Amino acid sequence: MKSSKKPGVSEILEKINFKAFVESIIAVVIGFLIGAIILLAFGYDPVKAYTALFEGGLASTDNIAATLHYSTPILLTALTFAIGSRTGIFNIGAESSFYFGAIAAIAFTNIWGNLWFGLLMGMVLGALWALPAALLKVYRGVHEVITTIMLNWIGWYFVTWLIVGPYANPSNPIKTIRVPESARLPTIGDTILSWGFIIAVVVAILVYFLLWHTTLGFGMRASGYNQRAARYGGINPKAAIVWSFIIGGMTSGLGGAIKIMSEFPGYAISQGGANIYGFGFDGIGVSLVGRNHPLGIILSAIFFGMLKAGTSSMQQTGVPLEIVKVIQGIIIITVAVPGLYDLLKKSFRRAA
Repeated sequence: MKSSKKPGVSEILEKINFKAFVESIIAVVIGFLIGAIILLAFGYDPVKAYTALFEGGLASTDNIAATLHYSTPILLTALTFAIGSRTGIFNIGAESSFYFGAIAAIAFTNIWGNLWFGLLMGMVLGALWALPAALLKVYRGVHEVITTIMLNWIGWYFVTWLIVGPYANPSNPIKTIRVPESARLPTIGDTILSWGFIIAVVVAILVYFLLWHTTLGFGMRASGYNQRAARYGGINPKAAIVWSFIIGGMTSGLGGAIKIMSEFPGYAISQGGANIYGFGFDGIGVSLVGRNHPLGIILSAIFFGMLKAGTSSMQQTGVPLEIVKVIQGIIIITVAVPGLYDLLKKSFRRAA
């Protein structure tokens, strides 16, 4: 019979990794302190600047909506890196899967103006673009960092051609054709926040459930922890890696689709892909800050979104944009250090 004993406080804290949470909080404080020193060195008031930063991201309903809006795409690309990390791979291909998710939203919603069809095809194209790196990894032993970097550039130039070629807007050449109204994600209230954020949070919870409460997820995590032991236990590490790439490609592709289908008021990709570039790389930092855990990533994505939403408010205190970016970068790097340390420690352990 199963014990009916309820878990104690220590078991609960262990389950939510309280130590990692405290380390992240300390890292946040250190990051802000270093940023304050730099602001003082350049003659700016750190209290005034940080107050504006937090007010810009949290002071009103519209500001909170902006924070959550900015956090949505990076939440989904962060899941790609986290899934790979849990499977023992360094998947940085979220960037190009994001591109294909975005262009899928344009292409397929204009074929059939259905919201769910656009989101589905974003996931499908994101997964398909991730598949070559998976196959090269498991069948030829090609390192995933090399293949994903190369595929990122191939994907970038291919999608750029689609933007200026087949899907260019003849009446407005600086953008692609727009997502039809019937396929646009509805906003929540009178804010810029769409239902895409809710979808992203649900996906993060589903990824958590997959990794920790299914046989497939157990096989992926076991393979990431020790491939030899996993193989001895009847788990196929190659299959785990392929699934990691596919599921990761799906989350990034979904992120790209949501980005464009909720891009009020444009609902289009800018010429040169300016509004879809960099989200996959930002997702790496979000994942590290969230300690490569799907639930932690929800909080870290919101933190990143707050930094983005507060940028203009911080500038209004007189701090130049360049200094704002430097401060934000220092905070992000500092906060990501504990997660990066954990990742490197696991990598060395697997190599031993």
